Amino acid sequence: QVQLMESGGGSVETGGSLRLSCAASGHGYNRQCIGWFRQAPGKEREAVGAIATIRRTTLYADSVKGRFTISLDNDGDIVYLQQNKLTPEDTAMYYCAARLYCKLGTCGCDMSASGYEFWGPGTQVTVSS
Repeated sequence: QVQLMESGGGSVETGGSLRLSCAASGHGYNRQCIGWFRQAPGKEREAVGAIATIRRTTLYADSVKGRFTISLDNDGDIVYLQQNKLTPEDTAMYYCAARLYCKLGTCGCDMSASGYEFWGPGTQVTVSS
């Protein structure tokens, strides 16, 4: 069981920055994939990126590459989503989620939401033009 809690959301103007945090705890956390997802009103949930806590390797969606960065703190308990050059299209509820790094003999992270078992309650990001 993994418990997740997001924080750091808020309102910014276009071009601004935010840093979201995902505090994680629970059994086996150090062998997890932590993904960031977002959902805007009336839209499908979409992947933002993911990090493998055991290797600190990252994946990003094309829509955020070069603007967003996922990282892990030194203790490995907090996953950050640094958001730069924000636009109104980034307005959404942002969620972090966790899944095992190795499942059914295959190891590695992906950005498919259906594979993530544990979810935080979300934090709202609003970008004004």
